[in-house]
Amino acid sequence: MATVSVRYIVHDVDAAIDFYTRHLGFTEVMHPAPTFAMLTRGDLRLALSAPGGPGGGGSTTTDGRVPEPGGWNRFTLEVADLPTLAERLRAAGVTFRGGLVEGVGGDQVLVEDPSGNPVELFAPKRAEARLDPTTS
Repeated sequence: MATVSVRYIVHDVDAAIDFYTRHLGFTEVMHPAPTFAMLTRGDLRLALSAPGGPGGGGSTTTDGRVPEPGGWNRFTLEVADLPTLAERLRAAGVTFRGGLVEGVGGDQVLVEDPSGNPVELFAPKRAEARLDPTTS
């Protein structure tokens, strides 16, 4: 069961479903309307909403603003072999925001979903940086 939920605004829900399930290991839970879908990966639930869609997270706000994709806030997926995954994603034509960033706690790359929303792929170097610090 998911314990964390994130909503991303996407231009094309079907393209986002394909990206997250094919490249990043998500599972589609529901896709009840063209403007909405829910995916999961471990403890993460990812709600995908098209901007301006009827009801839900993509709706125009009461002050008239329409949600849009992009920005720099992101969720992080912990990965075991970052170089191999990055190579596979580049070969598949996935868009990257720059290259590998080497950090003290781990290394990361930022990829973009088809709407330009960032996803951080993170390979921890230290036990304290792992999602479950008891694993190695």
